[in-house]
Amino acid sequence: MTDKISRAFEKGKAFIPFITAGDPDLDTTEKLVYEMEKSGADIIELGIPFSDPTAEGPVIMEANNRALSNKVTTDDVFALVEKIRKNSEIPLVFMTYANVVFSYGTEKFAEKMAGCRMNGLILPDVPYEEKHEFSDVMKEHGIDLISMIAPTSEDRIQMIAREADGFIYLVSSLGVTGTRSEITTDIGAIVKKIREVTDTPVAVGFGISDEDEAEKMASLSDGAIVGSAIVKLVAKYGKESIAPVGEFVRKMKKAVMSCVN
Repeated sequence: MTDKISRAFEKGKAFIPFITAGDPDLDTTEKLVYEMEKSGADIIELGIPFSDPTAEGPVIMEANNRALSNKVTTDDVFALVEKIRKNSEIPLVFMTYANVVFSYGTEKFAEKMAGCRMNGLILPDVPYEEKHEFSDVMKEHGIDLISMIAPTSEDRIQMIAREADGFIYLVSSLGVTGTRSEITTDIGAIVKKIREVTDTPVAVGFGISDEDEAEKMASLSDGAIVGSAIVKLVAKYGKESIAPVGEFVRKMKKAVMSCVN
């Protein structure tokens, strides 16, 4: 894994927020990154807007639509990261889809990621069996392709975990992203299986919306990932979302750290 991602998990339990780049606009996205870092985020996921984000629920899908209606392009997002890197070295991970990378050109995409010092990439629509056409290129440029493990992975859990780079994104629930009233998956059992084959950190995402859930998931793993709950705040407050998002991140970071001995 990259040193940046590794160090993010050495501080205790990691809190990883997600926002869609360009929602409500690129200037606000930049400010949100700085505010979330200041408020305790350890790694930040930036979504590259895409017209058919199959893993996303309605909240993040609408954020994609807002960004695309602003004519935000992949090159705009790369330019945004270059601006951010003048002021911040927080580990940054893109979350997007295979078609975005393919259409840009996988080699060119990896080169651009390395050039603006991105640390990782999540492609939720790429199965384990097809990951090497992306991971091999990314690795050449020092980028971690983050593996996702879902409750349905079953016999494939350890196979996926063995080759994981950066951190493992453990999907808490079946279905798409979005807040849930309760997470019923046996996260502890899945993490135990993962631990048998790798020490790669495991962060749990999908459906975490409050401090209690964040604390619970972090107590069973190495960290918590939150997207929809933050994107909802951005949708509600728009350009004025900096302070509300900062406050939310502070609360969630405190929650995940409360289970550290």
